[in-house]
Amino acid sequence: MTRMTTAPPASTKGLPRPAAALALCIALTVRALPTRHRMRARITLARATRFLPPSPGDRVVRAYAAVTARQPSWWPGQIDCKERALATVLATALTGRSCHLVLGARTLPAAFHAWAVAADGTPAGADEAGGTDHPWTPVHTTR
Repeated sequence: MTRMTTAPPASTKGLPRPAAALALCIALTVRALPTRHRMRARITLARATRFLPPSPGDRVVRAYAAVTARQPSWWPGQIDCKERALATVLATALTGRSCHLVLGARTLPAAFHAWAVAADGTPAGADEAGGTDHPWTPVHTTR
């Protein structure tokens, strides 16, 4: 099981907060779709940003921190890594840059995870859920 990140980062100064809020609303709207359409919608939205110039790693990490800080209290359930990763990709796109959505897995302990990666390989969100102890193997990366 993946451990949910609910606490906002210590410092959110200089983060793209409006873009993160809008991107998180879009990601939560995708989650409201029927189960069979969710993953295709996530991948389609992430692929739609590929025409933008690549984002540096620090911008992707800041967008992930802004998305984590903007988790709404009105949402009735938990916000999974898939929604946070998609919101990070969309928030980065709303600031005029692109990054990649990565879907990964590991065997021991068996789990699935999603995170965002900048063009230079800087991951955002890959270290949660024990990603440092038991590394994730990328299964699909949007290009």
